[in-house]
Amino acid sequence: MLSTILAALQPLTVVGACIGAALAAIGAGIGIGKIGSSAMEAIARQPESAGDIRSNMIVIAALIEGVALFAVIVCILSFFL
Repeated sequence: MLSTILAALQPLTVVGACIGAALAAIGAGIGIGKIGSSAMEAIARQPESAGDIRSNMIVIAALIEGVALFAVIVCILSFFL
């Protein structure tokens, strides 16, 4: 009984995993865009601290990319479970 229910829900799992991966990628893109925008505004206001702002921006962007990568991997793994 349970195996027939799980077999019937398999297409929904695939669709859900694709939607999850898409949302993770979109969220990461929006986050990195906001970081870049804010960093450019900060550099325009204080050009003398451009190096510090740039390095902080790169670290935060890498953290966002890491979270997005984990989300996409989890969505891909849901195909096989």
